[in-house]
Amino acid sequence: MSPKERVVSGVRPTGPLHLGHYHGILTNWLKLQADYDCFFFVADWHGLTTEYEKPDVIADSTHEIVADWLAAGIDPKKSTIFRQSDIKEHAELYLLLGMLTPLGWLERVPSYKELQQTLTGRELSTHGFLGYPLLQTADVVLYDAHRVPVGNDQVPHIELSREIVRRFNHIYRKATGGKDLLTEPQPLMTESPKLLGPDRQKMSKSYNNCLYLSDPPDTIRKKVMSAVTDPARKRREDPGDPDVCLIYDYHKLHSDTATCQRVEKECRTAKIGCVEDKKMIAETLVEFLKPLQEKRQGYLNDPDQLEQILAAGAEKARGIARQTITRIRKAMKVH
Repeated sequence: MSPKERVVSGVRPTGPLHLGHYHGILTNWLKLQADYDCFFFVADWHGLTTEYEKPDVIADSTHEIVADWLAAGIDPKKSTIFRQSDIKEHAELYLLLGMLTPLGWLERVPSYKELQQTLTGRELSTHGFLGYPLLQTADVVLYDAHRVPVGNDQVPHIELSREIVRRFNHIYRKATGGKDLLTEPQPLMTESPKLLGPDRQKMSKSYNNCLYLSDPPDTIRKKVMSAVTDPARKRREDPGDPDVCLIYDYHKLHSDTATCQRVEKECRTAKIGCVEDKKMIAETLVEFLKPLQEKRQGYLNDPDQLEQILAAGAEKARGIARQTITRIRKAMKVH
């Protein structure tokens, strides 16, 4: 039996996780840990690229998101869970790769200018923000990752990583007798369901429109009841179009098939109103989150257990990282 391919992925601890994270990241991780050698890390150094002025949010969020991972079913016996900053080799490889990465490669990453425009009110013309795709490259190649789970918007980051790896291998191939030192990662395309916030924008902390996994029932109800539904449906007796209604998107992710079919039919024939529909999905979400929140709180009540999981994962990750750095240092004549 051949060894499993390795997958590496991380999440920035810049606040609590929301339903978008659950469906876009955690459900994919659950599938991956059954078939791959998975390394999942808390990307606290990445968090500093935008939250350097208020690092407390990173420290406060670390246990919170790990508790969410565990509550969702990420198993430390199947996956390696660790904190990025516990493995200093991430920073060293980031520095070494920076010596040979052209500046223009970083400037052309589409999300660089997009995030600068989105995250207003912050000074993001920093070396760290420009270089975060390079740090992502170090995160991945440090563990000889074969695949990186991404959505369509993140493919340019993986392509940049592949270019950097190819350049590195080309430059230092003579030092290894013609062998490649670094593994070129491949994108692993994952499903990322459409899940907008109640205001019909992308669910994001920046827009203050998130349905957090940790939100209490009354908060979920209040947020859902504020949701914008079919903008063309002005009155209760008007037929609606579920295809343009974000409440129906929530149904498709959280309600059973029979409920989805009934809601679609009754919305189109005006047998169900938006208020009634919102109340229905709000209760569905409350019930969905209840077991997750109970498990989550159990982990948060035992911070020592969370640190033990992170420490055990770091020990395993560190062993692999040191091997990678050793051969890179040898090729680059760094002692």
